[in-house]
Amino acid sequence: MNFNIIEFFRQTYAYVAAQHHGSIWLIIAIGIVFGVIIQWSRVDTFDKIAGFAMLHGFKVPKMLFFTIGIASIGLYFMIKFGYAHYHIKPITLGGLIIGGILFAIGMAILGLCPGTGPVAVSEGNIDVFTGLIGGLLAGALFTYLYPDLKTIMGPNFGKLTLAQLVGHDWFIFAYGIALIIIAFLLPNREIEEEVGEV
Repeated sequence: MNFNIIEFFRQTYAYVAAQHHGSIWLIIAIGIVFGVIIQWSRVDTFDKIAGFAMLHGFKVPKMLFFTIGIASIGLYFMIKFGYAHYHIKPITLGGLIIGGILFAIGMAILGLCPGTGPVAVSEGNIDVFTGLIGGLLAGALFTYLYPDLKTIMGPNFGKLTLAQLVGHDWFIFAYGIALIIIAFLLPNREIEEEVGEV
C-alpha cells in the first residue's frame, strides 16, 4: 500500500474543515503557539511533572492555573457576546472518581499527561510512546465494555456548571481572575534547583 503524505494532509484538512470549529488556519496557528509554549517551558519532561507531584517545582501548576484562568475569562466574554457556547458533559460521580484514580495512576507511572505525552513522543521518547499505545488500547477497551460499565458510572446528575450552582454567570469571570492570582502567588521554584535533572 502506497502512503501519499500530501493526500493524507489534504484529507485531514478536509475532515477538520468539515467539523466547522472555526478557521483551520487559526487552529494551526493556535497549535503552533501551544507547541512553542510547551517547548519553552519544558513541561513535557518527566522531571517537571515529578517535581510538581513532589511539590519541588511549580512551573506546571503555575501554567495550568494561568491557562485555565485566561481560558475561563476568554470563554466568559465569547459566550456573553455570542461567539461561543458550552459543550457540557453530564456529571456521573462514580465515573469521575474511578476515572480520576485511573488517570492519577497512569500519570504517576508514565510521568506525563495526555496533553504533554504526544509532544514527548514527537521528540522521540519511546517510553512515552508505549504509554500512548496503552492509552489507545484502554480507550478501545472502555468503548467495548461501556454497556457493562454503565452500572458503576453512578447516577447522572445532569449537565451542571459552576455558574449554575452559584446562580450568577459572572462567577466564571471571577473564577478565572482567582486562578490567575493563584498562578502568580505560587513559588517560582524550579525542579532543577531542588532535585536536579531526573
